[in-house]
Amino acid sequence: MLTGLNGATRIHVTIGDPIAQVKSPAGITQGFEMRGHDAVMVPLQVKPADVEDFFALAKKLPTLDGIVITVPHKPIAFRHCDAVSERAKVLGVCNVMRRQKDGSWLGDMTDGGGFVDALKRNDFNPRGLRALQVGAGGAGSAIALALAMEGASVTLADLDATKRDALIARLGGHGHTVTPVDRPDPAGFDLIVNATPAGMKAGDPLPVDASRIEAKQFVADVITMPMITPLLQAALQKGCHIQNGVQMFEAQVDFITEYLMGRH
Repeated sequence: MLTGLNGATRIHVTIGDPIAQVKSPAGITQGFEMRGHDAVMVPLQVKPADVEDFFALAKKLPTLDGIVITVPHKPIAFRHCDAVSERAKVLGVCNVMRRQKDGSWLGDMTDGGGFVDALKRNDFNPRGLRALQVGAGGAGSAIALALAMEGASVTLADLDATKRDALIARLGGHGHTVTPVDRPDPAGFDLIVNATPAGMKAGDPLPVDASRIEAKQFVADVITMPMITPLLQAALQKGCHIQNGVQMFEAQVDFITEYLMGRH
């Protein structure tokens, strides 16, 4: 993968604390190589106490073209962008930054874009359709926004109603309407999205009542392990088309790769 590494190779880094669990650097580096782009992605552990110093230095390095940001640095990264996408502006965070030709830094939030790209790879276009999403956390916020921006009618549930309502108010303040619901009944929706950790551990309750799922629905889960969660297994038994978290991850790696190359 790195046989062509040389002094002209452009550098990109992924930062977080911790960082050992991050898998995207290999996929993004491979994506650069497949696209004929002389660049690599390197993981860096940056502690919260050092993150301001990191950004101050990194933005000055001439051969550093991109930064991917993971927990807990996304809100701080947003403040270090010279300009941001609509997605990042609405959410107030960013998970990727790229150097522009004029030396300024542009930020974006790609979780939602990767999710929607994965849907389209699975021949499902949410525009004009009804989506029920459970989960209003970090990834859930980005997905709800992306679905709304794609023209879906989004209904949102979360065990923490205060967090759900705060997200809905934030999205609404930028012209993106999302409807709250306390009891997420999947009946009647075209798309069902689990953006919670429910399903990662044995015995977790299902995010929605599986008996109310219908064969005509598309069911998506953000969890990568297990790849087929209990929710997805229930959906398959009903004859639904599904999308797993690995498919979302792979689409997001491609989305970020293209973004860092200036194609998004």
